[in-house]
Amino acid sequence: MLSRDEYLAAWSRWHGGTDPADSRLVHGWLTLAYTLAVPLGRLSPLVATALGLVVAGAAIGPAAAGGAWLVLSGVLVGLSGLLDSLDGALAIAGGRASRRGFVLDSAVDRLTEVAYAGAFWVAGAPGWLAAAFGALCWLPDYLRARAGQAGVSETGAISVWERPTRVAMAGFTLGGAGVVAGLGLAEEVVTAGAAVGCLLGVVGTTQLGVQLRRALAD
Repeated sequence: MLSRDEYLAAWSRWHGGTDPADSRLVHGWLTLAYTLAVPLGRLSPLVATALGLVVAGAAIGPAAAGGAWLVLSGVLVGLSGLLDSLDGALAIAGGRASRRGFVLDSAVDRLTEVAYAGAFWVAGAPGWLAAAFGALCWLPDYLRARAGQAGVSETGAISVWERPTRVAMAGFTLGGAGVVAGLGLAEEVVTAGAAVGCLLGVVGTTQLGVQLRRALAD
């Protein structure tokens, strides 16, 4: 098992040279995943990946039930995001990282974000807003992938709309809606959270677009 610093350096290499120290949220999120991975070193990364997808899908049910069940939905979203980071920590820190696993993990990430958007929708957010949230979760990683195909080796600095931010935004929004459900404000909170997520998505995608434009111009 790699040390934490070795793991963070290896994570950076797998993510186009992105430095996790550029964001306290990302750095803290990766450190938490590594801390959990150390005692679970024998667990297969694929098991963590599959569990993350199942847990994300399970968040839709409590979101549809509404009321205080939204708190459970928010917890499941947060747990799915943690499992997603855990699989990467198990693979990289345990010396089991592979290109196949990297691609599979990215695909599962996108599917879990569809589940987050679906949870927003069934919890009361307008369909178009939930769809926009989901699309903006996908767009940055799609741009990075296409830029990589065009020969860009670096993925750019960390933006305000990275994976930990998306998970936190979805989880806290749903959980917060459950807390105030007794006041009849759940739908308003979910709608507001989805809107704020879309705003962050636009800002983060713009940041990334500017960086990639410069890289593609070289």
